[in-house]
Amino acid sequence: MKIAFIKRNFSYHGGAERYLATLINSLKKKKCEIHIYSNKWIKNEEIVFHKVPILQFGSLLKAYTFNHNIKKVNFKDFDCVISFERTTSQHIYRAGEGCHIRWLELRSKIEPMFKRISLKINPLHRYYLKLEKEIFEKTPIIIANSSMVKNEIINYYGVSPEKITVIYNGVDVENFSPKNRKKQDYFKQKFNLPLKSRILLFVGSGFKRKGVDTLLKALTILKDQEIFLIVIGKGDIKQYLKMCKNLDIEKKVLFLGIRKDIENFYALADLFILPTIYDPFSNATLEAMATGLPVITTKNNGASELIEEGKEGFSLEDPFNHLELADKINLALKDIERMGDFARKKAEQFPIERATEEFMECIKRFL
Repeated sequence: MKIAFIKRNFSYHGGAERYLATLINSLKKKKCEIHIYSNKWIKNEEIVFHKVPILQFGSLLKAYTFNHNIKKVNFKDFDCVISFERTTSQHIYRAGEGCHIRWLELRSKIEPMFKRISLKINPLHRYYLKLEKEIFEKTPIIIANSSMVKNEIINYYGVSPEKITVIYNGVDVENFSPKNRKKQDYFKQKFNLPLKSRILLFVGSGFKRKGVDTLLKALTILKDQEIFLIVIGKGDIKQYLKMCKNLDIEKKVLFLGIRKDIENFYALADLFILPTIYDPFSNATLEAMATGLPVITTKNNGASELIEEGKEGFSLEDPFNHLELADKINLALKDIERMGDFARKKAEQFPIERATEEFMECIKRFL
């Protein structure tokens, strides 16, 4: 079977990128011929890449020209075309970024008045909303990575439920495993952390959207002095270092940027925290669970659908309530092993092989 994937930037960092890479590796084992249409990528000899040119002048032109040039591609030799981007030429669209209209709605709650007005008139957002509407109306099969996203597509765009398939993100349960945590003391020493300390881990790019502000505020009221926070991902580190200094917690927080060896940090941590304002389905949440970490996130994270309150972790109703977050952190730290075991068992139900099979079923249904 010959399959084309559309992804503007193909790399191995970032939750969506790691998920796509793992999915492609699984499809290759099924003897599928994989092609990727992208503007920028990390080379892989087993994948055929096709350069899609874009204008590098602002987010709007990048988005517009990528979709415009994808429309020019002749996909007639492919059995199926799957897009991980907001494009309009695919047979199957994976709504990995959720609904932009929902994100703007939530974002307006945290922005000042002038910013809320600019969100409504910003050409980029207006284009995304127009494009999103066309995608959901015209794409034959839509894959949502959570029931939360499926319901948003139905409610905002009136799409028939039968057109949307929910496929939870799969995880490599061998690579992300509790076995890795046997190296916890080694990694603590490597980063000069006390061996008896408790390590909180945040993984996500876009610190404001993913709730780093709330997490830092929660850290200020945790009583245990032996608690440290590691922040992995892309964001304005200088801004948040300044915030840590103002909150007098700069000695308790490590900002390590983007890391390729992400599994080592799950091995190092005791508890995973993602107080996100909006996340269709956080891959990092499932990776942490697979490693045997309890997780604390919000109801605005599609991955929260896998969490039973007090069992695998906790899900906050209000992503801005740092007092509740601090309380949940204290509760989880008292019950790390039991909750971590439940988290691993739940993650084992969603191996990447399952996601691959469900993806293949969507492809067969299209064919």
